[in-house]
Amino acid sequence: MTLSSTAPRRVAIIGGGPAGLMAAETVRAAGHQVDVYEAKGSPGRKFLIAGKGGLNLTHSDAHDVFVARYRERAAEVGAWLADFDGPALRDWALGFGVETYVGSSGRVFPVDRKAAPLLRGWVRRLKEQGVRLHVQHRWTGWADDGALRFETPEGEVTVQADAVVLAMGGGSWPQLGSDAAWVAPLAARGIDMAPLQSANCGFDVDWTAYFRDRQAGAPLKPLVAHWIALDGQPRTLQGECVISADGIEGSLIYAMAADLRDTLARDGAVTLHLDLLPGQTEAQLLDKLQRPRQGRSFGEHLRRQLGLGGVKSALLFEVLGKDAGQLPADRIAAALKRLPLSLLRPRPMAEVISTAGGVRLEALDAQLMLRQMPGTFCAGEMLDWEAPTGGYLLTACFASGLRAGRGVIEYLQAR
Repeated sequence: MTLSSTAPRRVAIIGGGPAGLMAAETVRAAGHQVDVYEAKGSPGRKFLIAGKGGLNLTHSDAHDVFVARYRERAAEVGAWLADFDGPALRDWALGFGVETYVGSSGRVFPVDRKAAPLLRGWVRRLKEQGVRLHVQHRWTGWADDGALRFETPEGEVTVQADAVVLAMGGGSWPQLGSDAAWVAPLAARGIDMAPLQSANCGFDVDWTAYFRDRQAGAPLKPLVAHWIALDGQPRTLQGECVISADGIEGSLIYAMAADLRDTLARDGAVTLHLDLLPGQTEAQLLDKLQRPRQGRSFGEHLRRQLGLGGVKSALLFEVLGKDAGQLPADRIAAALKRLPLSLLRPRPMAEVISTAGGVRLEALDAQLMLRQMPGTFCAGEMLDWEAPTGGYLLTACFASGLRAGRGVIEYLQAR
């Protein structure tokens, strides 16, 4: 259904990422004048970087499973997804000639795995439809008369608009524009916000210099991770991750990051347990460990009997100590199945994939308009929701942009 209005108004979209551009597309389709203001020299920079290794556009999960990925915000985000979900996003991309496929993990990618063709086609179509794009316009808040204030290379400019969509991203990757500079102006207006914090992040571990210097960058796979969720229930997940100079990161860690982060905040400590050999039982490992070494070193014994070598063997020594081979075989077997890693802290927001926190959804109505500021809407990662990687982040950003755009249209019609 196409919403329309007989009295075109001027709408300002602040932020040129997926949420902002989707809001712009939606509002422009209703005939309103749309100006998109982007702080950087071109729109969608984080979108492009996210697609550098293969654009994970969405996920093929069944709808109820998909919605559950948004944890405590599943109900609210699920309402957005009722209008624009993963299949709808794939159909939308196809409108630009971008075909998609489902990977082995259920993630959905463009056939060419690139973000640039989709973004170029989208921006070109928006311009052809009459959307005006203003780059190097950094929003700094509101003037006394309610006008929007922007810093530009030519100095400050102010803009009056009949409605505004704020879609400036979270607090991660500030070099790409998501620097959370919007927090101060909104806080000054009394908007209720949850503190921003790292999401989809790695965690620091106190590695020895010996281990760090030799193993940073080494992949750990396959693994099974065991941890206790915030609700006190045990969780298990198989996947892979990477040893970093500071700790541990990668898709397996990101998937449980919210639980680990929140437990750290609550308890001051959290332990992650790793099964280094998920294909073998503890009893099988114990039997092999008890076999004669025949003069071989412990490390060589692990390699020959268990198939354990490289970074996994080094990690075992890192946790158990250099004299690990002198420990009882049953303790070694138990450690191989549940190797404890004490996590110190999440990585800083500036380097993580996404952030949690932001404008609380309770501060918005169902159409994502700020209750305290009629005519001002918020969308995307500025809002207080989070999701793991896998296409869930992008899909909800698109969906929230559509929801905010439709909210703008209804707001202007009512006026």
